[in-house]
Amino acid sequence: MSIRCALCSGELPVSKALKVCVRCLRERPEKALEIAAEGHVLSRRRFGLPSTPPRTRGGIPCSLCAAGCVIGEGEVGYCGIRGNRGGRMYTLAPPGKALLHYYLDPHVTNCCNAYFCPAGTGAGYPKYACRNGPELGYYNLALFFYGCGLNCLFCQNWSHKKVREAPHVSVDEIVNLTLSNNRISCWCWFGGSPEPQLPFAIEASRRVHEEKPAGRVLRICYEWNGDGNPSLVKRAAEIVLESGGNVKFDLKAFNPNIHKALTGLDNKRILENFEMVYRSFFDKRPGLPVLAATTLLVPGYVDAEEVSAIAEFIASLDETIPYSLLVFYPHFMMSDLPITPWKQVIECYRAATRHLKRVEIGNIHLLAI
Repeated sequence: MSIRCALCSGELPVSKALKVCVRCLRERPEKALEIAAEGHVLSRRRFGLPSTPPRTRGGIPCSLCAAGCVIGEGEVGYCGIRGNRGGRMYTLAPPGKALLHYYLDPHVTNCCNAYFCPAGTGAGYPKYACRNGPELGYYNLALFFYGCGLNCLFCQNWSHKKVREAPHVSVDEIVNLTLSNNRISCWCWFGGSPEPQLPFAIEASRRVHEEKPAGRVLRICYEWNGDGNPSLVKRAAEIVLESGGNVKFDLKAFNPNIHKALTGLDNKRILENFEMVYRSFFDKRPGLPVLAATTLLVPGYVDAEEVSAIAEFIASLDETIPYSLLVFYPHFMMSDLPITPWKQVIECYRAATRHLKRVEIGNIHLLAI
């Protein structure tokens, strides 16, 4: 059950994790963010993670994501995967391995992009799809990374924060598994989010793309925050383009203060990378989008105003970029909020379709709960 805003005492929906409403985040951001930060401290303490990205003078810099950690002696980075021991960077993942688990997900999966991708529709057949229609009988190899460069208080996959419990998986393991199973038609890197371990994802994707038999369909896809090092993001997207896959950015909010309240960081790098991927790759594969976006409709925070601004940003690049609005389910630190109300879904859908031509609603089954 929602509470009253700690700043204005208004009746707009408020999560106990944030304690402030969306109006105060827009109109009184400095004080509102100070209060909201308390929720992030609590959410990370239980996992032994730093409450904010370290910025220690003389520390070791990490440039893999927008957290931009500078890690001092004895500290760990924001993702929890890297740290400084004895003045040297260490990682929980040994060389050639990553902190991840994987599983076979039968097509058509619950992928946010199934409404336009080859696995769900047969688009791009026969070059990029195994069937001229949904790829029933085939699989996605779902590759779940531990660690993340953000701290979303509504995270549906918060177990990724247990980085010290994560299994170690090598490039050879997933490449050999895939090459031995012709029913695997795509890879999807997700998590957590791939950015803190993006070099591993790029290397594994390159290997399987080069070693697969000529003519075999094997798409590489990413579902990520999108705040990675721009040069690595571009390298990852190059393989996505060649393989017939797609990159899905989770655009969680447009207002940087709302984004920071919900995730711990602002969205500047994310929007820059989204535009970079669009300008570098979108026109190179017409008819089969290489880029898409989603937004989770968090009750009380990600409203029609936010969705309209996101949709307008996307449309400023291309109004045909696919955009999916996801119904929220209470989870993690924001389990006190309800499932997204129908009214909010409809308002957000109308706001998005004023700017974009390909708008879908995902997780719609939740509206029947």
